[in-house]
Amino acid sequence: MADTPEQQLAKSRAQLVKLDAAMASGVLTVEGADNTGRVTYRSYAEMRQARADLVRRIADMEASAGGTVARRTRQVVMTGRSGW
Repeated sequence: MADTPEQQLAKSRAQLVKLDAAMASGVLTVEGADNTGRVTYRSYAEMRQARADLVRRIADMEASAGGTVARRTRQVVMTGRSGW
């Protein structure tokens, strides 16, 4: 039985959460999103690359589902005026 796009997106998001938790703890082995398998990375840099690929796939799935496309900025500039 094939997963619907919403189910695939939910699984990908769950996988991202597990990958983020593993990266924060320093563990190089991550359990699969549906607990069917494990992935062992060779280095933290490889985990970062896998995370970037996963985030890009999630963004593509959201865009194809007709949702809004999230855009990220690299720099935020704030200006203000003092009361003096």
